[in-house]
Amino acid sequence: MPDKWEYPWYAAWDLAFHCVTFALIDPAFAKGQLILLTREWYMHPNGQLPAYEWAFGDVNPPVHAWAALRVYRMDQAMTGKPDRAFLERVFHKLMLNFTWWVNRKDAGDRNVFQGGFLGLDNIGIFDRSAKLPTGGTLDQADGTAWMAMYSLNLMRIALELAIEDPVYEDIATKFFEHFLTIAEAMTHVGGDGSGLWDETDEFYYDVLSLPDGRQVPLRVRSLVGLIPLCAVEVLDEDLAKRFPDFTRRARWLLTHRPDLAAQVSRWEEPGRGNRVLLSLLRRHRMKALLRRMLDETEFLSPHGIRSVSKAHAAAPFRFPWDGQTFAVDYEPAESTTAVFGGNSNWRGPIWLPINYLLVEALTEFGRFYGSDFTIECPAGSGHYLTLPQIADELSARLTRLVLRGPDGRRPVLGDTPLFQDDPHFRDHVPFHEYFHGDTGAGLGAAHQTGWTGLLALLLQPRRDVGGGQVPAAPEG
Repeated sequence: MPDKWEYPWYAAWDLAFHCVTFALIDPAFAKGQLILLTREWYMHPNGQLPAYEWAFGDVNPPVHAWAALRVYRMDQAMTGKPDRAFLERVFHKLMLNFTWWVNRKDAGDRNVFQGGFLGLDNIGIFDRSAKLPTGGTLDQADGTAWMAMYSLNLMRIALELAIEDPVYEDIATKFFEHFLTIAEAMTHVGGDGSGLWDETDEFYYDVLSLPDGRQVPLRVRSLVGLIPLCAVEVLDEDLAKRFPDFTRRARWLLTHRPDLAAQVSRWEEPGRGNRVLLSLLRRHRMKALLRRMLDETEFLSPHGIRSVSKAHAAAPFRFPWDGQTFAVDYEPAESTTAVFGGNSNWRGPIWLPINYLLVEALTEFGRFYGSDFTIECPAGSGHYLTLPQIADELSARLTRLVLRGPDGRRPVLGDTPLFQDDPHFRDHVPFHEYFHGDTGAGLGAAHQTGWTGLLALLLQPRRDVGGGQVPAAPEG
C-alpha cells in the first residue's frame, strides 16, 4: 500500500513500481510481493489482476513483467546470483494475465486494446472506464502500447529462462510475434491504412470507434501518446549463438510476413555492435515524438515530463457531442474536473512512474543508436544530445524536485516558509503523489513513498546486467 494514512489500500501498478524501488533495500521482500499479487488471493483463475481492492473489474497497466525483470536483475547485481526460480514462477502466472488481456480487452480482435482508465484517471475527455457517452469503443494508444511492452518484457524473460532451458525459446518466439502483430495494428487499426499514429500531428492519439463505423482521433497531446516510446527492447549481437532456435523462427516470421516486419525497425538493419532494435517506433517517428516531448512549451518542464502538453493551456481540446462539450486543457496543479472522481490529476502535473519508464526507454534506444544519433534538447535550443545524455538530463530534472537548489530551496516543498526554512522541516523530504507541472511543488498524497521513491533509483549509479542497465547496489 502507498501509505497507511492517506491511501490504506493497494493498487496493482503502484505495487509493481514499489517493488522496483524496494529492491534497493530488500530484494527478497520485493520478489515476495510480486509473487503475492499472482497468488490465488489476488489473481482471478481467468488470469485477471484487479486494479485495486474495491473495483476488481478496473484495470491497471500491465507492468508486472517489467517489474519482475527489473527486480530479478537488481537482485542478481546485488547478490551475484540469478534467482531463476522466482523469475520462472512469476512468468507462468503472468502468461495467464497476458492471455486475459488478449481475450478480454481487445474488443474487435484486432490487437488494438481498450483497457479503460489504465491508471491515468482523468487524462482523457471521458472516464475511460465507464460506458462512453458516444457509444462504441475507444481504441487506446496507451493500452495498445502497454501490451506491446508486455510482449517484449515476456519475450525477454523467456530468453533469460532459455539460457538454462531451451524449451523457453518457443515461448519467446510467441511473444515476439505478439509484439509484431500489435505494432502492425497500431498503424492499421481499420484495415484502411488509418491507425493510432496521426501523420499530420506526428503523435499517437486514442481513436473513438463510433457505432456507425466512423473513427475519430481524439487529438489530446498527453502521456497517452508518449507511452509507445516505452515498448522497446534491444537484442545483443550474440543472439543467434545463444538462442539459435529463436533466431531461426524469428527470421522465418519476418521473411514470410513482410507486412509485420515493415512496421518496426528491421531485423536486417543492425545498430551499434550489430544489435537489433525491437520498437514501435522507427527513427522518424521516434524523433517526432521526442521533439514534442523535449519541447519546453509542451511536455518538458524544469522538473520532468508533464502528463499533458502545456500547449493545451492556450488551445484546449474540445469535443462536442449530443449537446455537450467534453474538454481537456492544461491543469498543472490540482484537478478542476470531477472526471474519474476528481481526486487526482493527469492533466498537467509530473508523475514519476511514467517519467521513470521514459528514462529507461531513452537509455535502451541509446544502446542501439549509439553516440552518432543526437536530438535537440530542449527543442529549439540548438543544443544536441545523445539519447543516454537526454535520459541523464531528464533524470537530473526529476531529482531536482527533491534536491536543494542553488537558492537553498527544494521545489517539492512549494512556497511554504515553514517547510523551506525551518531546520526541523527543510531536510525532511515528503514523497508526494505527483508534482506541479511548472513549479515542481508536491501535490496529492504527501506520503506516496512507493513510486515517487523511484527517485532513489535515478540517484544511484547504474551498471549493465543481462542486456540492460539496473541501479547498482547502494553502498553499505
